[in-house]
Amino acid sequence: MSTIRELLVELTGTAEYADAVDDDTDLAASGIDSGDLVRLVLLIEQRLGVEIAPEDMAELHTIADYERFVARHSVAGATGGV
Repeated sequence: MSTIRELLVELTGTAEYADAVDDDTDLAASGIDSGDLVRLVLLIEQRLGVEIAPEDMAELHTIADYERFVARHSVAGATGGV
């Protein structure tokens, strides 16, 4: 299970939602509300140490989007932004 899926399980309290959503499915269209999306961002920031600015949130719609964002920013942070 991907890191973002694991955080979705924690957020929703069940694996059913995370298992039912494809990587490329828009999370908002799949039934998760805006408050849960904000809580997902907070979990990502707290657990993974990746900051997500409000303008970045506008570009993050799917699990795959979040995974790519975290991977890019984790690598950039680990290498000092190089």
